[in-house]
Amino acid sequence: MTDTEPKPVVSMAIIARDGAVLMIRRRQKEGELLWAFPGGAVEEGEIPEEAAVREVAEEVGLTVESESVLGRRVHPQTGREVVYTACTVVDGEPAVLDEEEITEVAWVKHSEIGDHVPRGLYGPVQEYLDQVLVS
Repeated sequence: MTDTEPKPVVSMAIIARDGAVLMIRRRQKEGELLWAFPGGAVEEGEIPEEAAVREVAEEVGLTVESESVLGRRVHPQTGREVVYTACTVVDGEPAVLDEEEITEVAWVKHSEIGDHVPRGLYGPVQEYLDQVLVS
């Protein structure tokens, strides 16, 4: 990929269960980001929702289904277009499968999100988590 080619869109899965959201700890920071949601580049022929489901399976071994797109933006830290998709767990327990990229997976409670993402979450993602994790 050259500097003139556009970077692929990134799809992130927002997976809430039992009062917590699934986050991964990256092996290397992307900008200032260390903790993130499971996800990755949308491949040719995929829509972002499909990429979120695939990436979760590849990175942490969960089978999920996409529920809805929460929003999309150009990420202020990375400059990449990011699509956030709410997903529901169908089967499995999360584990580190992609050891080249991930060092840890964690179910993060609502009150702990700020410890993992000090600059705060994208508004629509935070609003979604405020609803599903607190209610």
